[in-house]
Amino acid sequence: MQHYTHITDLKNLHKTVQEAIDLKENPLQFEHLGKGKTICLLFFNNSLRTRLSTQKAAQNLGMHTIVMNFGNEGWQLEYEDGVIMNQGKAEHVKEAAKVISQYCDIVAIRAFATLEDKEKDKREEVLTNFIKYATIPVINMESSVGHPLQALADAITLAEHLPAGMAGKTAHRLKVVLSWAPHPKALPHAVANSFVEMMQLQDAEFVITHPKGYELDKEITKDTTVEYNQEKAFADADFIYTKNWSCFTDYGKVISEDKNWMITSEKMSKTNKAKFMHCLPVRRNVVVEDAVLDSGDSLVIQQANNRTYAAQIILKKIVESN
Repeated sequence: MQHYTHITDLKNLHKTVQEAIDLKENPLQFEHLGKGKTICLLFFNNSLRTRLSTQKAAQNLGMHTIVMNFGNEGWQLEYEDGVIMNQGKAEHVKEAAKVISQYCDIVAIRAFATLEDKEKDKREEVLTNFIKYATIPVINMESSVGHPLQALADAITLAEHLPAGMAGKTAHRLKVVLSWAPHPKALPHAVANSFVEMMQLQDAEFVITHPKGYELDKEITKDTTVEYNQEKAFADADFIYTKNWSCFTDYGKVISEDKNWMITSEKMSKTNKAKFMHCLPVRRNVVVEDAVLDSGDSLVIQQANNRTYAAQIILKKIVESN
């Protein structure tokens, strides 16, 4: 594996999930692999789970980590070619990426969507330019369009919590629902996009539910079933994955804050004793009520724990390939 920027970079999702589960039993069994190697974590946006889990994953493999919060510690970067740099941007990504490549063996990048210019966000100028100019492997720690480390952690969590009698079998009887929920701020599409792409690799019934107007990018959802009636979508579901995202067509806008879409115990009772999933951070009693989040059917802490092993199995594959 040269880079990890999309969940589809994995040759075999199910095999990778099992490798990560096996890795959890002894996280330090491959700590010799990263000896003498350094990973640079570049954050253009805030982080809690992504920073700590990726750093821990690298340390479990014996790697050194360098963390830089580019938003307030680095020079503002220019990404356009041929531009006259006589304004606020002090350094071009051409030099920055090549310099970082001299200091490190892997670079991992977190750079959110601006939610202002759809086409610019879809080009993912930070991630794609680092891939273009860096001479080392690049990992996506959440970009404008996707969050493949989160999606892999979610796949691990799904596999570990299959309904009774289904462990070790194909997932064709599973029903997984991705549900939009209200949020006071405009949020990116990255987590939802990568979850959709991951579920498209699963042998399961998969449904997306949201109010009309919140359709995700059809280039990503393709022929995935969309149900505008949330309670109908929840019927017989085994997993409810909840995430807010802003409007894609009227890009970056909050067109509805319908509180009726919050996840409640009553709605969860319509499911097949479904487990609740969310990538965190989550706004209590806005996205989901306390009773659901604090219940025994909530997997949010397990998902967060699996972020370490998702990152570690990816780092292992990259180190072994390079």
